[in-house]
Amino acid sequence: MGDIQGRKDIEFLVNKFYDKVKQDTLIGFFFLEVASLNFNTHLPKMYDFWESILFKKGIYNGNPMLSHIILHQKEKIKNIHIERWLLIWEETLNSCYSGKNAQEALQRAQQIASLIKYKLSIA
Repeated sequence: MGDIQGRKDIEFLVNKFYDKVKQDTLIGFFFLEVASLNFNTHLPKMYDFWESILFKKGIYNGNPMLSHIILHQKEKIKNIHIERWLLIWEETLNSCYSGKNAQEALQRAQQIASLIKYKLSIA
């Protein structure tokens, strides 16, 4: 099992992650019903997001915190939801990759989870 090397690896990881999320009984509805995501447009944004984080590409253009605030106003996001998101990310990541970039992807996801909890005042 190798490390995340570039865009193709990020696309593989993100696709696999969202395949699991969409089927998850605890958080899938946030993506499918509450946010009603169009995955044809959402997934490329997530590829850009993670490529920008891991490889300093600067290609992501968006405000993920605002998106989560709006989502939280529609349906309360709870700690258990954030923890499930993080668990699915970690399990998916660890099943595909290991190395410096994979570790960075996990640490960044943990930071994102903490920031969302803080900004949304989730205990």
